[in-house]
Amino acid sequence: MAMPLSARRDMLERRILHKLGEPIRYSPELEASLADLVASARAQGLEGLVAKLRESRYEPGQRSGAWRKMRINRGQEFVIAGYTIGGATFDALIFGYYEGSKLIYVSRTRNGFTPRLREELLRRFRGLETTECPFANLPEARSGRWGQGLTAAKMEECRWLKPLLVGQFELPNGRQIPI
Repeated sequence: MAMPLSARRDMLERRILHKLGEPIRYSPELEASLADLVASARAQGLEGLVAKLRESRYEPGQRSGAWRKMRINRGQEFVIAGYTIGGATFDALIFGYYEGSKLIYVSRTRNGFTPRLREELLRRFRGLETTECPFANLPEARSGRWGQGLTAAKMEECRWLKPLLVGQFELPNGRQIPI
């Protein structure tokens, strides 16, 4: 564990890989410019890349910053105007976009938040709370195919925010909202 990544990779290639078969696959080092790697990942529709410092040590259970996840997605910016309660912070963010002067509800998401990010976002919400729903198209008549709609009953679980914060969100299947 104390050896740098480059030495661990070398040992893996020389001593172990030839003994392994499916379903284990080796991810070789990609030797190209960052711009070329990002362009290639984007062209293949991949979620992103993982960049690791060659001299980093193995740190089980640690997030030292020696490994970085670089997301490449087709996300869009949306206005964060609410959240649902859950755990010590929040369960899901509620977001939408402006159509003229009206804020239109798009979706809510629970994905992509580390505990630290959830705490940071909750701090940013302080002072932005409001009792009125800022979305022009809520409540929805039905909860939708996957239960993600916001009916009047589901809205009881929501906490509303003044629509001042903007976040980058990726919609399912790379879907884009024409705004």
